[in-house]
Amino acid sequence: MAIKNKTRYAILGVLSLMSGSGYDIKKFCDKTIAHFWNENFGHIYPVLAQLEEEGLISKAASSKDERRKEYSITAKGREEFCKWMMEPIEFQPARSELLLKVSFGSNIPKERVIEMIKLVKQRYESRLEEYRAMEESFLKNKKESEKPESVYWIAPLRYGIIATEAAIKWCEETISRLNG
Repeated sequence: MAIKNKTRYAILGVLSLMSGSGYDIKKFCDKTIAHFWNENFGHIYPVLAQLEEEGLISKAASSKDERRKEYSITAKGREEFCKWMMEPIEFQPARSELLLKVSFGSNIPKERVIEMIKLVKQRYESRLEEYRAMEESFLKNKKESEKPESVYWIAPLRYGIIATEAAIKWCEETISRLNG
């Protein structure tokens, strides 16, 4: 079975929550799902054109700026999106340059591998701070956090926090073993 282009479903998902321009969609992704799903303008705009051509979204000029195109999901688009949501998740093997390099780390000085892992650990620690700030901000906003659908927003964020904590622990353990 061919792997489906998930960008189309990310866009339909965003448009299922709000209407918006390509820029609005990118901003939404950056603010809410970037910790587990990355979209860029190079993917968003061609997919918007394809979705419009397929009748899954419709375009109307914004009242503020006639050049700015705002998109909304159509009934057909919502139907396709919900159908995709009900499908089993496709397994996607993880790709990690860090793990690839560590796997072949015996080819370079051990100190260099430790240095790489320390740098990655710092990035994870920074990411963890961001995730915790996002969680705190979300939980402080009682209007949003008390909505029944808020569990669907906090769950992926908690996944990111727990996975990042585990990655930091792995870095510490691996450095210790390499030093050991």
